[in-house]
Amino acid sequence: MRQIPVDTSTAAVMVAQPPQPKVKDRRTGEIAMDAETGATLMTVDVMFAANGEAEVLSVAVPETGISGELVMGTPVALTGLIARPWENEFNGTKRHGISFRAVAVTSLAADTSKSKAA
Repeated sequence: MRQIPVDTSTAAVMVAQPPQPKVKDRRTGEIAMDAETGATLMTVDVMFAANGEAEVLSVAVPETGISGELVMGTPVALTGLIARPWENEFNGTKRHGISFRAVAVTSLAADTSKSKAA
């Protein structure tokens, strides 16, 4: 599967919705797990602003990769963000899109408060 690295160095990224467990199967409620580590996968919705445009992206991240308090509006860093195109067919309907995955989502709020204190 193709993976496209996403450059976040010039973007402003903040939490739009706090982390929630990623549901693998909506019918059964099964929670998605990271294939490599076995960690629970979480979904964090972030507002990603760059080049004069802003979008809300849902980013999957292992629960172990979430650090700091991630509440709405918290500025964050996305480590190892990649985009993956996907396509599937369900009941004769083709669907496609792009999914996002990161190694870690880290709150930058503590860094901001430390700089103000200095």
